[in-house]
Amino acid sequence: MIQPGQIYRSADPRGGPRIRVERYTHGHDHAWVVNAHDGKRARWVLTRSLHATATAKTGTPRRTGYVLEQPGT
Repeated sequence: MIQPGQIYRSADPRGGPRIRVERYTHGHDHAWVVNAHDGKRARWVLTRSLHATATAKTGTPRRTGYVLEQPGT
């Protein structure tokens, strides 16, 4: 379940930003996130892009979206 304070890393093999969830209302399609290291670049992210595991149902590594790195408070 998505909660404020959670940190996600990019699933893209080329790398990408780490993000922190600032606000999320259960049942909504978007979460308000910022860059994890400096709290800047605030934006909305689709919740279907935030994944709990680094592997898909098929067992292959995810290549898109964000993977949970650190649980929230």
